[in-house]
Amino acid sequence: MSNTIQNQYTPDYVSPPGETLQEILEERGLSQAELAERTGRPKKTINEIINGKVAITPETALQLERVLGIRASFWNNLERQYREALARIEEEDRLQKEVTWLDQIPVKAMIKFRWIQPYRDKVEQLREVLNFFAVASPEQWEGIWCRTHVDFRKSQAFQSESGAMAAWLRQGEIEASEIPCATYDANKFRQALLQVRALTMKPPEVFQPELVRLCAETGVAVVFVPELPKTRACGATRWLNSQKALIQLSLRHKTDDHLWFAFFHESGHILLHGKRDVFLEGKGVAAVEDLEKEEEANKFAADILIPPIELKRFLALGQQRTKVGIEQFAAEIGIAPGIVVGRLQHDGILPPSHCNDLKRRFEWALDEQES
Repeated sequence: MSNTIQNQYTPDYVSPPGETLQEILEERGLSQAELAERTGRPKKTINEIINGKVAITPETALQLERVLGIRASFWNNLERQYREALARIEEEDRLQKEVTWLDQIPVKAMIKFRWIQPYRDKVEQLREVLNFFAVASPEQWEGIWCRTHVDFRKSQAFQSESGAMAAWLRQGEIEASEIPCATYDANKFRQALLQVRALTMKPPEVFQPELVRLCAETGVAVVFVPELPKTRACGATRWLNSQKALIQLSLRHKTDDHLWFAFFHESGHILLHGKRDVFLEGKGVAAVEDLEKEEEANKFAADILIPPIELKRFLALGQQRTKVGIEQFAAEIGIAPGIVVGRLQHDGILPPSHCNDLKRRFEWALDEQES
């Protein structure tokens, strides 16, 4: 059975309230001139109302109530519904010309993840996508989303598409809005990170809800949002308001070392770079400032996961190439062994092909259901 929503019928013509007024006048044997005289309105105004050229104002509605005995609310509602219907017809015409904008948006992937509903009609699908982004038109989307400044960690080797990235970021905002958070407290967040670090050894069904809870208590919303095609982002950080920060993770590489490094990297941005507006990589900010912030966040994540003094001690023992040595060291400092493997590989101490079985791999629940 298809879940595609059928098209909604939208008439291309609506009757102005003046037609109803004319019918009532004919029923009562009143002319437009008589109505004008009784209401005190100019004959021209009555004629223009009947022909749909001018609106029935609240004042006119009260006058019609006195003369015809039909409540002003009836005329006001009739006028409101007429104007709304006209606006929808005009919007339909405008959106017909803008449906090609959907080519920039990963609509199929968004439907797959159930972020939006599918529609057969392109205009209805366009409305659905605009509702998702909370904008009135593609022009407003361009102004808001293509100029949004977000500091995020992503692969330097690829260039992301703005439509896919905007959709991924927007879904993060939507999910974060559903997480009740305390007022942001930097000291509490730092303390919470120490508790989160211990969660690296737990399975996803344990660490995910606990991670969200611990961070929410400090004013930080953490959301896990599947990567859309061509976004290539591991994580994103931004402030939803002055008292609530957002960390968004994509599980791009699907291993625990990447996931946890991305989380602590984004945490570093929150603690080190405050509530400033930042940027999408490569847009709007000088490259030097970009690299400095990224290096600061990288160091923050690396040092909190594996303190430098502990790493130096471990390397001095000469056990960095053995699984047993890696597992023992990870247990001693209280983190998952996969994180140690990832660090050693990144630093060129361990070949990329070695000890990968110590990394824990993750899959999205949606992936598991479809496989």
